Amino acid sequence: MRKRIITPTPEAVRPYAEGWLDVERTALVEITSEDKDYPVESAFVSGESQGWRAAEAGSQTIRLAFDQPQRLKRIALVFEEKETARTQEFVLRWSADRGNSFLAIVRQQWNFSPPETIREVEEYQVDLSNVTVLELLIVPNVSGGSARASLKSLRLS
Repeated sequence: MRKRIITPTPEAVRPYAEGWLDVERTALVEITSEDKDYPVESAFVSGESQGWRAAEAGSQTIRLAFDQPQRLKRIALVFEEKETARTQEFVLRWSADRGNSFLAIVRQQWNFSPPETIREVEEYQVDLSNVTVLELLIVPNVSGGSARASLKSLRLS
């Protein structure tokens, strides 16, 4: 897995039988921070994994810079929070020009209320051609505080 730590931008993936894109082979993954026990590559593997978690509180970015332009039809995201009640917001956006400009796919807020509501599962049917960059911006708690962003899984096809 190729990856590097990046500065936040202001304002997938294994089971071939299911048709998921192998992110490890097709993209450079850029992240604003990473907890060494929750590396970003674990968000791109099949099965029950721990996923990615930021090393620091506050807004975080996961950016996929594809080696070759991709056509995306489906984007699946899973977020989990088992400990802290909070309202998270994320923005998913894409670029066809290597990140010089972006178009939003979705902006979504979700209320985690453990132990009842601990998992957010989102799947988007899209028709995006010539995707060179896919970016996920996560605000782990819109009210601020010490919450760290996390991502259980990200799958693309």
